[in-house]
Amino acid sequence: MDSIQITIDHTPLTVTSGTTIMQAAEKLGIKIPRLCFHPDLSLEGACRICIVQVEGYWTFLPSCATKVREGMNIQTHSPEIRQARRDLLELILDNHPQECQTCERDGHCELQNLAYSLGVRERLFAGRRKHHELETSSDSVIRDAEKCILCRRCVRVCSEVQGVHNLSQLYRGFSTVVAPAYEGPMAESVCINCGQCINVCPVAAFLEKSNTDRVWDALADPEIKVIAQIAPSIRAAIGEDFGVAPGTGMTGETVTALRRLGFDAVFDTNFGADLTIVEEAHELVRRIESNEKLPLLTSCSSGWIKYLEHFYPELIPHASTCRSPMSMLSVLLKTYYAEKNNLDPHKLYMVAIMPCVAKKFEAQRPEHQSELKTPYTDAVLTTRELAWMIKAYGLDLKNLPPGELDNPLGVSSGAADIFGTTGGVMEAALRTASETLTGESLDELDFKEVRHVKGLKEASIEIAGKTLNIAVANGLTNAKTILDKIKTGEKTYHLVELMACPGGCIGGGGQPYPPGDHYVLDPEVLTLRANALYDIDEKKTLRKSHENPFIKQLYKEYLDTPGSEKAHQLLHTTYHPREPRGINS
Repeated sequence: MDSIQITIDHTPLTVTSGTTIMQAAEKLGIKIPRLCFHPDLSLEGACRICIVQVEGYWTFLPSCATKVREGMNIQTHSPEIRQARRDLLELILDNHPQECQTCERDGHCELQNLAYSLGVRERLFAGRRKHHELETSSDSVIRDAEKCILCRRCVRVCSEVQGVHNLSQLYRGFSTVVAPAYEGPMAESVCINCGQCINVCPVAAFLEKSNTDRVWDALADPEIKVIAQIAPSIRAAIGEDFGVAPGTGMTGETVTALRRLGFDAVFDTNFGADLTIVEEAHELVRRIESNEKLPLLTSCSSGWIKYLEHFYPELIPHASTCRSPMSMLSVLLKTYYAEKNNLDPHKLYMVAIMPCVAKKFEAQRPEHQSELKTPYTDAVLTTRELAWMIKAYGLDLKNLPPGELDNPLGVSSGAADIFGTTGGVMEAALRTASETLTGESLDELDFKEVRHVKGLKEASIEIAGKTLNIAVANGLTNAKTILDKIKTGEKTYHLVELMACPGGCIGGGGQPYPPGDHYVLDPEVLTLRANALYDIDEKKTLRKSHENPFIKQLYKEYLDTPGSEKAHQLLHTTYHPREPRGINS
């Protein structure tokens, strides 16, 4: 690429063509303030907070969307620029609720931080303000249009990364609002509940629907036995909310924190993951041998499953019928565990700690309720919610002594730990399916060709004289590429792992906000979280799901064999086509 000579704040700089002014400034250690900009999304240029002066231009230019030209003389700071940025910010603040102290994003809000850094200490404009009702119809996502600053980050991530296109700007001028089609309820839209809108929102216009009050009430009830299960990606990320370096495993400390909060038992979602792999591998081998309903599409990601139901209903027969690890473990706790310990399942309160807000929706699906129409999973807390509860209790997670998970549903293989990162489900399934197909023990357990997948990856693997075509995708625009190939017959796969969120569960919509003023999650953080899970896997002696002794015991005592009638009744589920209610109905 061509080199371009420019000057920024009286400092000469050489950059390549196509570089924006914002990018060029960062090479000199100059961070230009911004709101609508997000490095993973298309350029919007809506907020104008990032304006700069360029010699020869009569007006300010947005640095995020203006590419450098040869000989440009750029000024990023001046009294005029500073005043213009303050004026723009003050106008945004004028139409924003004054609720910082009680807002969920207090301390993690880009608007709040920008007001501090630009020195805005009072509201100078008083005028008409917009008013919108809080939209709480969804089990997973709350939409608060009064706090929306119209940066369109949510619109872009929903369309560009997830391919759902559920959100858009409606109306014009003062009446502009971001909402689903026809400003309908989120619960009646094509929202897949992934929560990526929450992750990219600079304020609190989107939030997860909190279950913390319900959990506090259950913990305070002496008649109820409250049980927690923790997902693999929780242990790789929760420490970030307590100043611990990304990629630090915090399993034991999280167990201790949950016991101090009052939980009666703490089990591992990884046990459910091992069970999922045993059932899913059995399902895969059966389909390969019969050459029916291939490829097998993984079904752990509840956001992906809702996407399938909305946009690819014709491929539902290809989805694994296995419940997710969360739902499998919840079912077993209220059946097998309750019976084994002579407990009344109606007095067991199951709390799942998940990185994903879509799990809140999954827990409420009729398919995941008992015969008495009560949910097997009573409440779902995100990583952020649990971190807040721990802080509210006055606990410092990083200084707690490590605790031990309860048995028998707390022992898991390393294969289950890597479920939390993209490619992990595929790798875990291949470890079990390979030994099932060959009847021989694997010497090499690491399928590194499906690790650290960015977007999507396809590969072919030789097992038992068969060539298995596999694919891994995270972020649903990438999933769409794979699914379209399946529909058209362009490619024949045997197993496809699909995850709704970029990076898999480690990048879920309920994971910690980036610390301090780094409001965009560094991609390296996802790599560090993934590495934490791979490290846990490598250090375990038990690394194959089907060799978990407690899984074997469970089948012997309760489930009979993988794929048995009882296993199918308890561990499998169904899906159905969906369309937005109120549209074409």
